[in-house]
Amino acid sequence: MSKPVNQLESFMKEKQIAVLGGGSWGTTIAALMTRNAQVSLWARSDETVNEINTKKSNSKYLSKIELPASLKATNDIAHAIETADLVVMAIPSQNFRYVLTQAKTKVPLNTPIISLTKGLELESLQRMTEIIAEVMPNHATGVLTGPNLALEIIEGRAAASVIAMKNPTLVKSIQPLFNNGLYRVYTNLDVVGCELGGVLKNIIAIAVGMGDGLGAGDNTRASLITRGLAEITRLGVAMGGEPATFSGLAGIGDLIATCTSPQSRNRHVGIELAKGKTMEEIIGNMYMVAEGVQSAPAVKALAEQYQVEMPIVDDVYRVLTGETSARGIYKGLLRVQAGAESEPG
Repeated sequence: MSKPVNQLESFMKEKQIAVLGGGSWGTTIAALMTRNAQVSLWARSDETVNEINTKKSNSKYLSKIELPASLKATNDIAHAIETADLVVMAIPSQNFRYVLTQAKTKVPLNTPIISLTKGLELESLQRMTEIIAEVMPNHATGVLTGPNLALEIIEGRAAASVIAMKNPTLVKSIQPLFNNGLYRVYTNLDVVGCELGGVLKNIIAIAVGMGDGLGAGDNTRASLITRGLAEITRLGVAMGGEPATFSGLAGIGDLIATCTSPQSRNRHVGIELAKGKTMEEIIGNMYMVAEGVQSAPAVKALAEQYQVEMPIVDDVYRVLTGETSARGIYKGLLRVQAGAESEPG
C-alpha cells in the first residue's frame, strides 16, 4: 500500500543525499534536492565551500543566485558520503574515476550512485556508469540526463529530465528525490541510450556552433541537428541503446537545448573555433568543462570500433585537432553528394 503524500514527504526528508561536485550543475541539483531530503554538497575548493556555507551562493558558477539555507557544503568527502542514502556524481569525465576511487571505501554498502556527467573516459572509452560498476560493483548505478541548462533550472524555469536505471523498482523510488516543482523527472530503463544521448549531443553542438559562428543560417542549423541525431542514434543503437530513447528527453531534447542555447558551452566552443581561435585560447578562457572537446576522440574511436559512420563527428574531430578549420569543413559540406536520408552523410 502506498504512503499518503504527507507521509511520503516525511519519509523523503529523512533521506541523506551526497552530491559530489560544486560546479554549476552539481550545485543546482544539490539545491533542488534540499526540498526533498537532507543534502551535503562536496566541493574541492575551500573558497566554494566557504561561500556556500556563509553566503549561500556559488558566484563562480551561478552568479546572483541565492542557494537554500539548508544546503551544507564540505571539502571532506568522507563527511559528505558516510551516511548517504544516495550519492550523486557531478564530476567532469576525466576526473570521475579519481573522485569515485577516493569515495569508494566511504560510501555505505548498497547506496545507489547516480551520474550527472555527460562524457566518456578518454583512456578506457567507458561511460560513467560503466566506471561506477567497475570501481564499485556492489552499488546500483544510474544516470540523470536531458536538456539541463543549470542556470534556467535553478532560476525556477520549467524543465524536464530523465533518470535511467536498470531496476524499475529502484528508479521509481529515487525519482521523487529529484522532482521539484517545475523540474519534472521521468524514468527510463535504458541506461546505455540515455547516457550516450548526453555524451554524443555535445559534439554535434560544437558543429552547430561552428555554423552559427560562420553565419550559416537557420536551415543549416536545423539540418545539422537532424543529421546529427541520425548519427547519435546509429551509434547509440549499435552500442545497445533503444531507438526510442533518442526521440526523447535524453536524445532530441538534450540535443536541441545544447545546439541552440547561448548558455551551451559546447556550442560556444564551436562559435569560437569559427572565429579562428585555437583550442588552447578557447579552453584558456573557460572555467567550466566543455565535455564535447574531451569526449570527441573517444566517440571517434567507438564509431570505428562499432563500424558506424559519423561524418559530423569526424569533421569536428578534425577541427579540434587542428587538421582543418571550421570554414574548411563547411566548404566541404557543399562538395558531399547526398544519398538516401537513411544513409550516413
